[in-house]
Amino acid sequence: MASEVLCTRWTMVLVRELVAGSTRFGDLRRGVPRMSPTLLSQRLKELEAAGIVLRTPVADEIGIHDYQLTPAGQDLKQVVESFGVWGQKWVKTQATLENLDPALLMWDMRRNINPAPLPPQRTVVQFCYPELPANRREWWLIIDPKAKVEVDLCSTDPGFDVDLWVTTDLKTMTAIWMGLSSVREAQSKLLVDGDPALARSMAQWLGLSPFAAQKKIAG
Repeated sequence: MASEVLCTRWTMVLVRELVAGSTRFGDLRRGVPRMSPTLLSQRLKELEAAGIVLRTPVADEIGIHDYQLTPAGQDLKQVVESFGVWGQKWVKTQATLENLDPALLMWDMRRNINPAPLPPQRTVVQFCYPELPANRREWWLIIDPKAKVEVDLCSTDPGFDVDLWVTTDLKTMTAIWMGLSSVREAQSKLLVDGDPALARSMAQWLGLSPFAAQKKIAG
């Protein structure tokens, strides 16, 4: 019965996004970008019916709901973590890097940014993947300790001055995020321009996968 609840298509990926902290429909869509809005809505209803998710209306925002994990849903954190550790260890590197998605990569990088080494004022980092189509090529991470959302992601120019430009290919940045490479090891494939202090501390503030420290066993 547990398999019937959790093993339908996209369900565990959606649970992973809920465990990671997304609560709004729009944020869940960004965390599971290949899932259609209709299927996302259906899976949320199924998780709600199974007692895994609690849907509550947001005060003063008509038609907007929060999706929070119930105690039963929070209990799935260990399951999600075990999936991630297993995948990092045993899914072959080439297979892992075949299906690349800049939206998903940047969304997860945003979630795991470490603001501590960054200046106390707003910092804007622009990432560019030249090999991608124009509408998926440029991304902006905005880190602002004074903002309501401390770390935000934009796929269109937010209009702020950029402090650091990072140009590379999507495969290289995904490998860094997964811990398969490092900023130092990938230096020849990274073009970094702007604030020298930000560039030097990139390895400290860059958001990596929570499984990046897990050693890969499969080649």
